[in-house]
Amino acid sequence: MATGTQAYGESWYWDNRYTNEPGPFDWYQKYITLAPIINLYVPPNQSILVVGSGNSAFSEGMVDEGGYTDVVNIDISSVVIDAMQNKYRNCPQLKYLKMDVRDMSAFESKTFGSVIDKGTLDSLLCGNNSRQNATKMLEEIWS
Repeated sequence: MATGTQAYGESWYWDNRYTNEPGPFDWYQKYITLAPIINLYVPPNQSILVVGSGNSAFSEGMVDEGGYTDVVNIDISSVVIDAMQNKYRNCPQLKYLKMDVRDMSAFESKTFGSVIDKGTLDSLLCGNNSRQNATKMLEEIWS
């Protein structure tokens, strides 16, 4: 079993993290900071997939501030997905699903107009089998 930063590709690492650190956390940037770029390239009427969503308020910002209407969030951690489903249960524009970005076979090809990743690829590249995991992720996003 991997430990420390090498565990970023493992669901148990994230389950533990979100159990011990339940407050919202945005890796790198909040939506408002990236909004000018996102709004330029991502139409608000598209279905959008946010991979490795965690407990970030990023997607909430896309809906509340950006007017996006269909934002699907996936994460490998059942702990964080359960928490986010509960938190946004009255917001139909936001959907949260437990899913591994390396296997998104539950989605049909070309389901989403855009895919947003703020840190999942970085996390996978810090873990074991990084090249293989990064390749799987990118192939899943491409198809």
